[in-house]
Amino acid sequence: MTSATISEPITESDTDAIIGGAKADLEAAAILARDRGGEPVSQHDPDYAAIDAIITRTKRLCAELNAGYHEPEEVHALFEGIVGHPVDPSFRLNPPFYTDFGRNITVGRGSFVNWGCTLMDRGGITIGDGTFIGPNVQLITINHLRDPQQRATTVSKPIVIGDRVWIGAGATVLQGVTIGDGAIVGAAAVVTHDVAPGAIVAGNPARVIGHV
Repeated sequence: MTSATISEPITESDTDAIIGGAKADLEAAAILARDRGGEPVSQHDPDYAAIDAIITRTKRLCAELNAGYHEPEEVHALFEGIVGHPVDPSFRLNPPFYTDFGRNITVGRGSFVNWGCTLMDRGGITIGDGTFIGPNVQLITINHLRDPQQRATTVSKPIVIGDRVWIGAGATVLQGVTIGDGAIVGAAAVVTHDVAPGAIVAGNPARVIGHV
């Protein structure tokens, strides 16, 4: 017969540690929710370390992804590590790839991100099914306050890109923009406002020049 293991009693200091850990988790979740929800966030906020820890981890994973050649399966696994959740195997990515956060990126089935793209995703980036993101595209969900005394404080807003969208090389999409299904964004465009489904936009700022 196997003797039962007798656990050590939980002490007051153990209880304090458990409570403290739970409180820290709640505080971390709160600032992450504030950040993604569009509230101003400063590096001086007492809970900013939760954001900084993810940024630091993402820097390391991006450096690993962008160092040398990786087979497609390795690229996919590293990308899943960056975004922190499973990604459909039909998604394709050509490194190098850059992101400041990673955890707020969602990509659809059959979507493709080409060389040299930058996704600053603290406000959330959603890419639909069958969407093509051309080389050197920038998707930027973060902005800074205008007040010079608070310029380091950031405000994030989401970018939503629909299904079967094509974003041309070197285009920039700014925070708060939704691009409708089937739309085309011309190369080097700067998109500051929503794009209707099936619209073709180009220029800086981007304007409608046609429809698919």
